[in-house]
Amino acid sequence: MTPYARRGVHGQTVETLARRVLSGEIPEGATLDLVALQSELDVSLTALRESLKVLAAKGMVDARQKRGTFVRARADWNLLDADVLRWQFAGGTGTGADLGLLRSLGEVRGIVEPAAVRLAAVRRTDGDLVALDAALTAMGEDEGGAAHAVEADLAFHRALLAATHNELLERMEMVIESGLAHRDEIVHSSPHGQDPVPSHRAVLDAVRDQDPDAAERAMRALLDQAVRDLDLVHGSGAEAVEGSGGSGGSGTTGASERAQASETARATKESQTSTASEAAK
Repeated sequence: MTPYARRGVHGQTVETLARRVLSGEIPEGATLDLVALQSELDVSLTALRESLKVLAAKGMVDARQKRGTFVRARADWNLLDADVLRWQFAGGTGTGADLGLLRSLGEVRGIVEPAAVRLAAVRRTDGDLVALDAALTAMGEDEGGAAHAVEADLAFHRALLAATHNELLERMEMVIESGLAHRDEIVHSSPHGQDPVPSHRAVLDAVRDQDPDAAERAMRALLDQAVRDLDLVHGSGAEAVEGSGGSGGSGTTGASERAQASETARATKESQTSTASEAAK
């Protein structure tokens, strides 16, 4: 499905309503007061209803006689729709729900892209290689800042999916790109992200050599780096270490202390057993 065009009052109304539903501001099961919304958003009733049709097509709202227009259960929402994904990310970065969605999309990428790159390695054409080379070259350019880096990364992964020559996999770009663009905006705007060019070059080299095993390994390494970059930017890696090591301790220190405690308990038990045996004699 082609992404929804964000133009004019109609587009703004759609996005405002969508974000309110996705954020829970308008909860599941709630019946919408169309007259109140019309007044608040300063739009015609016709424009409001047309906007709600867009959300209805994405499974987010429905209308029934005597009940009116209401928010459907989240299980009915088309969460893989590119607009729905974009609306969820549009609320800002760094929230728990935001990062949770990024990690969910990361898991989807971990399922789709390693398999896709195997096909790309077998089926790629000279034209596919040209597109991948151009994207990698753009990725290595310093000019343009974070926005340029994001677009170059998107172009690379778009070209990889196209190189599978499977039209259903090619459509997955609309799912992957929403999360990838948001992740890239976070990482490329931070001084902590690693240079993405080497990991992408490894994928391209394997595709060029038509080596599906090497291509899959390179893609999995790339995705692992993407997770590490996101953790580094948000400090979750450091938090995980601190949490495993106890207050003020490291993960390694915590593991050492647990091992020492286990050894002490074992020695104490052996000593008690030995004493009981001597007493029995």
